Amino acid sequence: MINTLEYSNGELRIIDQTKLPIQLVQVELQTVEECWDAIKKLKVRGAPAIGIAAAYGAYIGAKQIETQDPSKFLHEFKKVRDYLATSRPTAVNLFWALDRMGKCADENANKPVKEILKILEAQAVKIHGEDEETCREIGIQGQEILKDGMTVLTHCNAGRLATAKYGTALAPIYVAQEKGLNIKVFADETRPLNQGSRLTTFELMEAGIDVTLITDSMAAMVMKQKKIDLVIVGTDRIAANGDVANKIGTYGLALLAKAHQIPFYVAGPTSTIDLETATGEEIPIEERDGEEITHGFGLQTAPDQVKVYNPAFDITPNELVTGIITEKEILRPPYTESLKRLFEV
Repeated sequence: MINTLEYSNGELRIIDQTKLPIQLVQVELQTVEECWDAIKKLKVRGAPAIGIAAAYGAYIGAKQIETQDPSKFLHEFKKVRDYLATSRPTAVNLFWALDRMGKCADENANKPVKEILKILEAQAVKIHGEDEETCREIGIQGQEILKDGMTVLTHCNAGRLATAKYGTALAPIYVAQEKGLNIKVFADETRPLNQGSRLTTFELMEAGIDVTLITDSMAAMVMKQKKIDLVIVGTDRIAANGDVANKIGTYGLALLAKAHQIPFYVAGPTSTIDLETATGEEIPIEERDGEEITHGFGLQTAPDQVKVYNPAFDITPNELVTGIITEKEILRPPYTESLKRLFEV
């Protein structure tokens, strides 16, 4: 399968994930406005992939700046970053990548604009490459909790379509496959945009991994039937106390896992950890258009003018999280200590 994001010879191409699983379509992003639109409209999605797209988007926007004066360039480049930052509010990787691109520009402010552009391009490519390496390391760390024959329940899509490669929640499964282990997966449909049914099942089937699709409301039943050994989900932001922001429905899964005494793990790179945010209550939750629920995929399924509440994410309290799988280690409670220690190493 082609990669979620591909960059070569100054061109950024992404898989338009709104077309999956019916069509596998690549689109080229040539302007910062197209990058913003791709992030906002979920053509590219998943916290790590959003960060990579934002980094390339910042570089593409920088190329559009029409000045050779370094100070004016830096002033306009900040506007580019601020604009991209308005695309989606919850995934911290977006802001992490934009901050990194901004710092890179500021550190080279005394150089000609042409040189700054080359350095920004190299930084975006570096962020891309680092994510691929990071995701594989998450997969390696995750082998600690996997055994041959296990069945894992996952939610939304935190696989190769959400990252440079391997994924976060699915990375341990892909690495296990490379090692010859037989790991089965149950994938939640993940309403209202069906990232689980459209994306997770698609990529796992492409990889030859045994996957079974269920609706979100079936999770309790399959847990009660002892079909699930553990749950692994991704994350868009982890607060300093270990509270986790992830796709809507994650909190409910965590409660169900606790009720059925099933380990509940969260997988994500250190770039999703936000030590500046004390608890999950401080994480901004994106609310999306109600038509995603009332007219999902073009079919009206609710009365006209019905009121709709459509938060894209929820917060899972840290006490429901068995462990956090990062590229460095699997963190355990108390998370206020283990998360802080992770950045001291």
